[in-house]
Amino acid sequence: MRPGVDRAVGRTWIISILMIIALLANITYVQGFQAQDLRDDSLNARQFEDRNKIERGPIVADGQRLAWSEPVGGDDRKYQRHYKQSEVFAPITGYFSPFSQTGLENAANHVLDGTDARLATTSFVDKLLGKHVPGGTVEATIDVRAQQAAYAALQGSGARRGAAVALDARTGAILVMASTPSYDANDVSVLDGKQAGRVFERLNRERLKPLLNKATSELFPPGSTFKTVVAASALANGVDAGTGVRAGRSYRPPGAGQAINNDAGDIGGQCDLPEIPLIDAYAQSCNTTFAYMGAQEPGNDAVHERAAAFGFGRGVEIEPGMRSAASSFPETDQPSLSALGSIGQGSTVATPLQMAMVAAGVANGGKVMRPYLIAKEKAADGQEIGRGAPKRLATALTSEQADQAQEMMRAVVQKGTGKSLRGSSVLGGKTGTADVEGAPYNDRWFIGFGPRPDARYAVAVMTEADGYGIESGPIAARIIDALGD
Repeated sequence: MRPGVDRAVGRTWIISILMIIALLANITYVQGFQAQDLRDDSLNARQFEDRNKIERGPIVADGQRLAWSEPVGGDDRKYQRHYKQSEVFAPITGYFSPFSQTGLENAANHVLDGTDARLATTSFVDKLLGKHVPGGTVEATIDVRAQQAAYAALQGSGARRGAAVALDARTGAILVMASTPSYDANDVSVLDGKQAGRVFERLNRERLKPLLNKATSELFPPGSTFKTVVAASALANGVDAGTGVRAGRSYRPPGAGQAINNDAGDIGGQCDLPEIPLIDAYAQSCNTTFAYMGAQEPGNDAVHERAAAFGFGRGVEIEPGMRSAASSFPETDQPSLSALGSIGQGSTVATPLQMAMVAAGVANGGKVMRPYLIAKEKAADGQEIGRGAPKRLATALTSEQADQAQEMMRAVVQKGTGKSLRGSSVLGGKTGTADVEGAPYNDRWFIGFGPRPDARYAVAVMTEADGYGIESGPIAARIIDALGD
């Protein structure tokens, strides 16, 4: 063979080898790094074909199973998912249906179904033999007794909608996340897809949307509880709890066609005075004070900045892989809109989770922690493969400013609108009532912290009911009592 031909053949071999190496590298990359993404792709129908043939691991809390799988059938074995007191724990577990999943069933899906890469190292021999790696265990941060107490209190209140969230203020661990009306995940987590579809259709037709977690996925006007954020903006801009601030019976923001008034029950009270200390304006919930602050001094920019520090303006990321609806305060150059938003009305809306984070930030020395719902993840053999860890999201106040904010929240309970809770496990808090335009009901709020004397837990409760509503403060006290037991 001629030398030129030899060189051509050699180059062909080299190119062929390089192409084979590139092909193998690409296959390795796809299998090793993109396999999970391809399995999870919404266009991949195969992910739903055998989902009930996998024995998913349990979701547990306080040593109790909240969700688990049991085998059914003969040779064609499948696994049925079961849930304990599902109406109570549905906001945490979510459901696992023939074609979708929510809550921890979704956020921790790959641990539960055994496909998480961290589980492969604990079952290396099974992996080599091509066996399916058993699903792992997910341990939630939830306090079971407090969750049960919260749900019972909400359901017993008669509220048309209600939600409660309790956080460990120091770490961000979610201890309670209750929502009413709720649903039974056992009804949709069945093997028969048509049966599950009929249940979903029925639940989605219900006016109050029981499938939606009211604690994280629905937004409500927070009423006077938002004054905590406005007060924080004043503290961050040089005012202290004892500083005299504008009050008065009525306040008309610049350019507004209508004045903002104090609650009718305060006529002749402290809020009617031209000037009172900030701590008293907060304890008595003077609308005119906080409307003025939002509209003029410190103004919209300052309130918007402080709200963002607490988490407003973006969906709150809940570790692992969950996100709440985005709470919001209007960023505007119109004083009338800012004034109304600063008393928790108008276009200001929040999730109960977000308002619990406000209370937690104050209780935790101004540090706002990322909420998380998983305490530990374990392989089937008990080996720990992951755990939740505290992470600071932002610093909303300095420690000195937070001390003053705590003092103001204590004043609400000692001498203000929350004095019915004096002597309870609630150390400090803020009440709130929000009218819903055109509706015969309103939203009643309470945010606070306790127990006495340790302000470890932060809580937010929202109840929605006809007429003047239902007091949320006693429900918050029951939750803190249960956490303190």
